[in-house]
Amino acid sequence: MSRGDVIKVRITVDAPVDRTWVVIEDPLPAGASIISGGGGQSALLAAQAQGGSVWPSYIERSHGAWRGYFGWLPQGRASVEYAIRINSAGRFNLPPTRVEAMYSPEIHAALPNRPLDVAP
Repeated sequence: MSRGDVIKVRITVDAPVDRTWVVIEDPLPAGASIISGGGGQSALLAAQAQGGSVWPSYIERSHGAWRGYFGWLPQGRASVEYAIRINSAGRFNLPPTRVEAMYSPEIHAALPNRPLDVAP
């Protein structure tokens, strides 16, 4: 992978029961930007990335993470996708991706992320 590449991120959750208000927080490598469909090529890339079996009620895009807030997450396997553009070269050690029931914080999961190597 090299600087300027676009990555499609897919997060899959196996929910043992139906849940209301679940948040998925996925960290971003330093300098990466979330493709949100602002226009032109970005709109096409964002439309291609909006796959998966569920889509968040609300999305928060920050410099450090993508967060999807789900008003309803059904029991079983569900996945969500988004796209990012890698803008910086280097080796990135990312914190875990987290899933949490917002109003029951004792119900949560974390999945470690592998280091991401980006060539110049």
